[in-house]
Amino acid sequence: MTPAGQDTRAPGGGFGFVGRRRELALLLAALRRPRSVVLVEGEAGIGKSRLVAEATAALAGEGRPVLTGFCHPLREPFPFGPVVDALRAAGPRLPAAALIPPSAGALAPLLPDLADRLPPAPADTGAGRHRLVQAARSLLTSIGPAVLVVEDMHWVDEATRDLLLLLARDLPPELALLLTYRAEDLPRDTPVLGAAYRRPPGVGGTRIALAPLAEPEVHELAQAALGPRATPALARVLFERSEGLPLVAEEDLITLCEQGRPGGLADAADLTADLEHAEVPRGLRDAVTERLAALPPAAAAVADAAAVLGVPAGEELLARVAGLDADQTALGLTEALQAAALHESAPARYGFRHALAQQVALRRVPGPRRTLLHRRAVAALDAQSPPPLVQIAHHTRALGDHRAWLRVAEAAADQAVALGDTGTAEAMLRRILAEPELGEEQRGRVALALSRIAANGVDASASAAALARIIADPRLSAADRGEIRLTLGILMATQGGDRAGYREIEQAVEELADRPARAARAMVALAMNERDGAGDHAWSRLDRADRTLAAAPDEATAAAVRATRLTFLARAGDPAVWPRLDELPRTAGNPEVVRQSARALYNAGDIAVELGHDRRAADLLRESRRLARAAGIPYLECYSRIALLRLEGLAGRWDRLDERFAALGTEFPDLAMAGAEQALLAGRTGVARGRRARAGACLAAAAAYADRESQVTMVLRAAAGLAALRLAEGAVEEAAAAVAPAVAALRRAGAWARGAELLPAAVEALLACGDRPAAARLAEDAEQGLAGRDAPAAAAGVRLARGALLRDTRPEEAARQFERARAGWAEIGRPYDAALAAEHLARALAVTDPEGAAARLAGTAESFTALGATSDAARCQHALRELGGARASSPGRRGYGEGLSPRERQVAELVAQGATNQDVARVLFLSARTVEHHVASVLRKLGVSRKGLAAALGSEPAGGTG
Repeated sequence: MTPAGQDTRAPGGGFGFVGRRRELALLLAALRRPRSVVLVEGEAGIGKSRLVAEATAALAGEGRPVLTGFCHPLREPFPFGPVVDALRAAGPRLPAAALIPPSAGALAPLLPDLADRLPPAPADTGAGRHRLVQAARSLLTSIGPAVLVVEDMHWVDEATRDLLLLLARDLPPELALLLTYRAEDLPRDTPVLGAAYRRPPGVGGTRIALAPLAEPEVHELAQAALGPRATPALARVLFERSEGLPLVAEEDLITLCEQGRPGGLADAADLTADLEHAEVPRGLRDAVTERLAALPPAAAAVADAAAVLGVPAGEELLARVAGLDADQTALGLTEALQAAALHESAPARYGFRHALAQQVALRRVPGPRRTLLHRRAVAALDAQSPPPLVQIAHHTRALGDHRAWLRVAEAAADQAVALGDTGTAEAMLRRILAEPELGEEQRGRVALALSRIAANGVDASASAAALARIIADPRLSAADRGEIRLTLGILMATQGGDRAGYREIEQAVEELADRPARAARAMVALAMNERDGAGDHAWSRLDRADRTLAAAPDEATAAAVRATRLTFLARAGDPAVWPRLDELPRTAGNPEVVRQSARALYNAGDIAVELGHDRRAADLLRESRRLARAAGIPYLECYSRIALLRLEGLAGRWDRLDERFAALGTEFPDLAMAGAEQALLAGRTGVARGRRARAGACLAAAAAYADRESQVTMVLRAAAGLAALRLAEGAVEEAAAAVAPAVAALRRAGAWARGAELLPAAVEALLACGDRPAAARLAEDAEQGLAGRDAPAAAAGVRLARGALLRDTRPEEAARQFERARAGWAEIGRPYDAALAAEHLARALAVTDPEGAAARLAGTAESFTALGATSDAARCQHALRELGGARASSPGRRGYGEGLSPRERQVAELVAQGATNQDVARVLFLSARTVEHHVASVLRKLGVSRKGLAAALGSEPAGGTG
């Protein structure tokens, strides 16, 4: 069809672009400002694709590359198919291969036309899905400014949706992501990206919901196609028939134009009458039906074949299904194209213009003929190499051949897994499991395959829910259920940070009685729990697993046993662990062996932080991160990054650390540890900066997470932070209450080597409450527990505790203990902890050496100031004034005019960091009224509100000294 009004044509097709100017402006505004995520929602035929075509044409005209992929309801397995299809157009925008991250090389086998432009494909192909996710992100990053469009997300497979969710959570710096979908066709209770999505900080975008066209807009559409013949009366009929749905109106317009040939278009009155008196009622179904009914026999046969096939197909396949020879097929295809019944969706690939039209055409085909065409389709597709099993499964199911469908569907899922397309495999496996008459053996096999896919999803909570649904199937055998339950329990305990997962694992041990190797793996997992007395059985469970493996060897489980034994050695502060870590295999034929090496390196690195081996910890964590990425363990890679960020904080590099934690939490929102570590960091720095209210909330949140966790470490650290806060507030009873359960957990687990933060805080709390015997007993027990242990941080903590015990009776000996603690922290590389010890040292010296104490306090205050520990610095300055070490004020008070006085700047810096007036009053030992006066003066002088204070301070010179 060639509509009139050629000047209104647009990239989306021959019809004018009407009624969407506001949406187009909104869409372009969002896409021109990457990083952005834009969602376009609307029912079938509403014009989503046309809107996107208009926007991408405008962007392409500006020189911005647009990469477009489509989701299809029936497609053959291909990893991340829609995204890979889009990336095929990236060639002209790729930089030199040397400038592309090596990880992008994993895409080379999927993009053969670009393989020579990409880094080499990795030799180790064991990473699978997660390596491809990283590769796609790396490649998109290297392209620079670009728009990635994925249409019809209601048909997306799980793996592609996971990839897009990861991209949306952690967008490449110059990428805009545009997704279209039909909300009514999304899986029930499932957001378009599979999980609730909130745009991370710095990411823009919008959601555009398209509504039907109004009658004037339908009139405009008709004018673009029919010119002056498109009268208001005709437009009214078009509007009533289409109900404002552009696709339906366009189909009617196509029909009108076709009816006008060959003598030219009829006049306006005739066109209106044609619509008003048409035998068919309004709607797309009737427009398509009318067009198909008018096709000559050969064209009708080709259209029937295309409807049954359901996906665009070439002439040869259409001929075999239609039962026509080559000449008849060519003639029929040409006639169908000329009648606009079919269209060429890609070079030499033919199908219906819209999925709705295909559905209408399929319903027109009589049952017996439909059966014949499905049989021909199975025969034709089975002859291809390799056979497209997803399509064959579709046709066997349509034939009602239940047994054949189960066989082919499982083969199709296996094929998809082998190709790395877990999304297609998952959908197929779910359909198989839904069959009520599925045999027990196949049900177990399919359920296990599905559980392996579910366990590796990017959304841990969704994965756990999926595994729970599989387990709930009463038709599974006990052993199969045990396998899946083990996966669920490990997922809950490791990624969810919920020791309730161990209850699932305990039940799995019983269910796996007939599968000893898997039962041994469950025993290894149980050994990792050290709460509620479970740690008492840890070594015996490993020994039991070893005995089981002696009778039923299994390389992967043996690797898990080895990794766990190394973890236990590190927990105990046994120096023998370090050389044994070097012996771990970094490569192996069995991917699970490498995964267990990565796990051991992470566990040892994380524990090394607790022990005080910070430089060694950094090396181990960097290696575990690299190995986890290569082995496809995203949660473990995230854990390594969390621990490395924690090391940054311990080293005193606090700037933007909270933002980096937040970004990591956005990238991995379902890993609870990221939020817990961020809360601990915010709690500790909040105390240091005087933000006590926020610190309390953050530490309480961390303590709530720690209560669910299977390891005691988080319990110890959260309690130490809360105790420090309560002691700073003078709430000594609350401080003691905070440490009591943590000390009990410390003793029960024998975790003395990991008690560096808790030990001094607990001793201080007990002393503040007057319970010196309990404080002394705790310090003594800690010293005995650390005998022969390689735990420099805990050793420094014990020296702080000893110093606190000696402070009032033997200040000189206390000072020596505090100095040893300070030197220990400095050697480890923790300046904030060293400064806290130096403050204790200075206060201990105040009795015997006031001048030395004053000098040390002044230096410590400077150290705290350099770190940004405003509250700690103010406390030292206050102590310095009490010692008489502050600079004597000059006669008469200096005037600062419109500049800030030193006290005003002190107040301003605390407020800028988020401290409340009450926080400032406590930190600076001022009255609330005085603080209010200073804050008002600061805001007046700088001409800002509290929110603008931080920016204003950056350009305000200090008002003076003194």
